[in-house]
Amino acid sequence: MSIQEITRWVSELINQHHYWAAPIVFLLAFGESLAFLSLLLPATVILLALGALLADSVVPFWWLWAAASAGAWLGDSVSYWLGYHFKDNVTNWWPLSRKPWLLARGHAFFERWGTLSIFLGRFFGPLRAIVPLVGGICAMPRLPFQLANLASACLWAFAMLAPGAFAMPWLMAWLN
Repeated sequence: MSIQEITRWVSELINQHHYWAAPIVFLLAFGESLAFLSLLLPATVILLALGALLADSVVPFWWLWAAASAGAWLGDSVSYWLGYHFKDNVTNWWPLSRKPWLLARGHAFFERWGTLSIFLGRFFGPLRAIVPLVGGICAMPRLPFQLANLASACLWAFAMLAPGAFAMPWLMAWLN
């Protein structure tokens, strides 16, 4: 399946079954933030498209924003936990075993920016899932990690959903 087909399928599912919207958005954000799974799941594109779907949806924006924020927060939390408990053993796990440069880039980013790397890393593709893992490997204190994690999850969720949800009605009105 192509990204367009997956996005269309998820959009149709949510259009037909509004009650599944929040759990689906939660799972997409979780998968996009979880180390390893994030490298396989095209959730960013799907979440951006779902934001546009929200423009004429009966599902309130803030419910889906909360679901995306919670999913992103939990994904990074699990990634941190994996790094904290398994340390350098994660380098033997797929896909890091095949792409060791990802962990090296994440570690360099973490070393340069410290706690701020947890916040900033969420907004940069592959770093999104790697930096929390590195934070755990480096035994970053939990409170600063979780504060940066929560703040970035809330802002990232808004950035994923809001452009479509708020700009789409304006764009459609402007075009008409």
